[in-house]
Amino acid sequence: MDRMGNSRRTFVAGAAAVTGAVATGGLALGAAPAAADSPAPHSVAVLGGGVAGLTAAHELAERGFRVTVYERRALGGKARSMDVPDSARGGRRPLPAEHGFRFIPGIYHNLPDTMRRIPFPGNANGVWDNLVAPAEMSFARTGREDLRIPLPWPGHRPAELTLDEIRRAVTAVLDTAHSIPLHETAYFVNRFLVFLTSCDERRDEEWERTPWWDFLGAERMSYDYQRILAVGLTRNIVATKAEEASTRTVATLLEAFVFNALGRGADGPLDRILNLPTNEAWIDPWVAHLTGLGVEFRIGWTLRELAYDPGTGRVAAAVVEDPQGLRRSVTADHYISAIPVEHARRTWGAALRAADPQLARCDKLETDWMTGIQFYLTEHAPLIAGHANCIDSPWSLTAIQQARHWPSRDFPADYGDGAAVDCLSVDISEWDRPGILYGKTAKQCTPTEVAREVWAQLKAAFNDAGRTVLKDSALHSWFLDPGVDGLGTPHPTNEDQLLIHPVGTFHNRPRAATRIPNLFLAGDYVAVDIDLATMEGANASARQAVNALLDRTGSTARRCTVRPLFRAPEMEGHKRHDRLRHRLGLRNALDVG
Repeated sequence: MDRMGNSRRTFVAGAAAVTGAVATGGLALGAAPAAADSPAPHSVAVLGGGVAGLTAAHELAERGFRVTVYERRALGGKARSMDVPDSARGGRRPLPAEHGFRFIPGIYHNLPDTMRRIPFPGNANGVWDNLVAPAEMSFARTGREDLRIPLPWPGHRPAELTLDEIRRAVTAVLDTAHSIPLHETAYFVNRFLVFLTSCDERRDEEWERTPWWDFLGAERMSYDYQRILAVGLTRNIVATKAEEASTRTVATLLEAFVFNALGRGADGPLDRILNLPTNEAWIDPWVAHLTGLGVEFRIGWTLRELAYDPGTGRVAAAVVEDPQGLRRSVTADHYISAIPVEHARRTWGAALRAADPQLARCDKLETDWMTGIQFYLTEHAPLIAGHANCIDSPWSLTAIQQARHWPSRDFPADYGDGAAVDCLSVDISEWDRPGILYGKTAKQCTPTEVAREVWAQLKAAFNDAGRTVLKDSALHSWFLDPGVDGLGTPHPTNEDQLLIHPVGTFHNRPRAATRIPNLFLAGDYVAVDIDLATMEGANASARQAVNALLDRTGSTARRCTVRPLFRAPEMEGHKRHDRLRHRLGLRNALDVG
């Protein structure tokens, strides 16, 4: 919905006395005087400018609320792209970098809905039209043929294949089929069917307590069963460790992806990425649209505490640090905390936690490192037209060549110094396992050693089976996520960690509505249908937070639509039967153990 004609809301500074707040000045959200016959709109302070915060601001602004977003660093959060410092030459843009490559699968519905409502020049469906579907993905094997998996979709025209590419593809399929014994494949299929027919109660209880590794019986299976079906799928789908991850989390997403591949309940193709760097394709147009809706932005403002007044039972103010390092008290009618859980829980004092025990349970949520590094190449490397999972790499690398998916950009003409022609974006998922070059973990390596080690592991995965696709001579430069600091020292830090899902996580995720009447939570750690740290989860949680706020205020505005993951109606009968068996203490009917 385009509300570009709406007047901008104003931000009025003023003194604010706040119980329990340490502040050098006070700020309050304000607006131009309302008409005598209409009440003044409620003010909302959205604390955090990532996907959750921007979504909340979007939904609130469309419903007439006065919204100010406070963001400590840069709008877009972990989803943003960023400039490589000092990389631009000759009037070009800086080289584009990011925390990690974007992946927007067809199982998402809430985030794509928001993207359709963000105008983009020349696009009938707004930013959503900037999504493109890669033609394939692969499991890149070290010392063996890579398993390439085509990802067809309606209207897709496959690239022409050479005889050598056909030979390699058939060899990889037969090699993989031979390396995973038939009885192991049958067992994996059975385990998937067990979960598919499990009732919600069994999923929430039994399978939430069971690690994916144990559910699959991976310990007694072959190496390829472990690396492809246990570890590989887990890293691709939920970016967490198979040995620790909740079966409920992993299998729920696997179920959704299987139905997506079958064309059921999907917003689009199985795999989608953006056709430009993230800020160009999505974040910058979003911010511009929200500004037109009247949203105010305060960049460089860091939330330090949510000051709670026991007398009123409400949040009295948000204590923030401004760009000059001064503490101030921001007051509003309502507050939406939309910052990552590892930062949010530091802002919840004892009194606030006592007012709502679910806040204290968030201390049990765990985060881990998953960080991006980009390699800029002076030659196009003949990898694949999509994501590659280097499943034999010690650091569990996943990667994608990006420039080939940006058709409106001439990479060397538009970015950097004109020498780099492509960007290979890589996610490092395992930071605590020794590498192949230095024998050290990623955390023990210096940034330069991390780059060299990742490059070596990429070459081990791609430069095998008789060909060389990544050349040292073609490596222009690299850029490591600036959120990582202190690598190679005893105490490395990472500002942008990822919520992971060991067993029991589901029961510790909080609701968007808290017991504090004017406080709401949004972020990828909040309980939503997609039990995963994703942009979709962040978007859905923000919608839930806005709906809770509308309920609390008695607003007559329409509620945000929150789409759940697809549930195949054909499975509901099996789930009802399993619900009875579960209540009787029996196994799922298909469970052979």
